[in-house]
Amino acid sequence: MKIDWENIPTIHAKRVSLRQFAASDADAVYEIYADPAVMRYWGDSPLVNQRGAKDFLVEAREDLRRRQCIQWGIARRSDNRLIGTIAFFKLDALARKAEIGFALGRNHWGMGYMQEALQAALGYGFSELDFRRIEADVDPRNVSCIKLLERLGFEKEGCLRERWLVDGETQDSLFYGLLKKEWNNTGAGYQVVSGLPRPKPAAISFRARLMDSRLGRWAAVMLGWLH
Repeated sequence: MKIDWENIPTIHAKRVSLRQFAASDADAVYEIYADPAVMRYWGDSPLVNQRGAKDFLVEAREDLRRRQCIQWGIARRSDNRLIGTIAFFKLDALARKAEIGFALGRNHWGMGYMQEALQAALGYGFSELDFRRIEADVDPRNVSCIKLLERLGFEKEGCLRERWLVDGETQDSLFYGLLKKEWNNTGAGYQVVSGLPRPKPAAISFRARLMDSRLGRWAAVMLGWLH
């Protein structure tokens, strides 16, 4: 994998950009992750306050600093407004693979934004980062997300029963995989723009969380907001 951890780029697609987060994104992050409909098939509960959104932004910087996860905000190019998030995590340099996770605010469902963002991210992952394989974990009840993954070429490879327990409810996991040699990049039009130097990490004042829990949450990211 060829990752410049100090200079994660912005990736422009036709209508959206994958960009680094800014402190001003806290309100948009809260709007996305406090919505029960967005969080229906997530491996965590909805945010309950603005502090949780600010913690999310700090965690994203910390994940990057630890070289554990590459996470972008999905922003509309027309106004730079954050409407979702997308990430590569569980990065494996030896096997050249990663998992992908994403979220989209409910007000933006059904407009094709997530498919456009995923096409750009997958194209970047396979071409620039030289991934050999990209994986996804999805709740079997999340039909809209399953259809999206399959449109992009992902193949279902297995099922883990009752893998997650969220607010007393068990969730199964379907595992999907996409290989570089199978990737059809016809619709993956994107432009990579050099990123800004990463800001110094902010002081961590929020409740400490184990990295395994953080990555576990991302492993359950295939959501019910894609319609």
